[in-house]
Amino acid sequence: MKKFWIRTASSVVYVALFLGTMFSGILLKNENAGRLIFLAFLLFVACGCTFEFYRMAKIKGAKPIEWLGYAMVCLIVAAFAWFPEMSHYAPLFELVVLCALVCAFLAMPLAAIIQLWRKTDTPFGDIGYTFIPFLYIALPLGLMSFLQGCNTYILAVIVALVWINDACAYMLGSLFGRNKMWVKHSPGKTWEGTISGIVIATVAGALIAVLWTSAYGNVEATWEVWPRANMEIWQGALLGLVCGAVGTLGDLVESMLKRAVGLKDSGKILPGHGGFLDRFDSLLILMPFVVMVIILFVTK
Repeated sequence: MKKFWIRTASSVVYVALFLGTMFSGILLKNENAGRLIFLAFLLFVACGCTFEFYRMAKIKGAKPIEWLGYAMVCLIVAAFAWFPEMSHYAPLFELVVLCALVCAFLAMPLAAIIQLWRKTDTPFGDIGYTFIPFLYIALPLGLMSFLQGCNTYILAVIVALVWINDACAYMLGSLFGRNKMWVKHSPGKTWEGTISGIVIATVAGALIAVLWTSAYGNVEATWEVWPRANMEIWQGALLGLVCGAVGTLGDLVESMLKRAVGLKDSGKILPGHGGFLDRFDSLLILMPFVVMVIILFVTK
């Protein structure tokens, strides 16, 4: 019972921080302040995820260039936060993008040069592990910052669909699950729970599309409120399907990484729930896919 209450309390703290920072601009009635608050939260998460990833890499014997990794991860996440402002502050936006591009071009040769002075016989692995968080962690969190800057509600919809899928898959899998899905990476997952979660997330997406249309109608989308447009039921269902299916794969990917180094949890930041990667595993793999779905289908 004590573990249950600890787990519940940490869940409340996690949800409050996540949603509180995400909606801070609306609550404070200050969009710029809200964007900075959420960016600060994402930078904290990015550093935590990177720390846990490098810790796993070091268990495998790698020696990533950590300071370079942290610097580039933070820069990438921060650069994405400026994308919605491109139409208002073009010179500043161009300066930020230019700095990000310069750092990105210099990161690889800089890592290779630094490796010359490091006492390690695995330069390929060390450089590779240094760069993985750029795509696995920084890009998805940067896209979250981008979406929140455009339209907080579309990001909230994505997060809600992921949570609905996770909760329903866990509960229904516990009740009716008989057939293990992928014992090698996640012994607890069942086909019954996974399929149920995806189906319910798809239905939830369709219902959200009805509410979205009633709220926004056919208002033209702009960078400041993208994607503020009419959403058909099939588009909402597609969004739910992608969040459920790809989010589940994101969970499996993180489980695969943990089991490769013999860890049950990536960290201990949230008692009863594990670390940063444990909490954001679904979103890290999902975000690039879901943004492409929104661009190709939802805003059409």
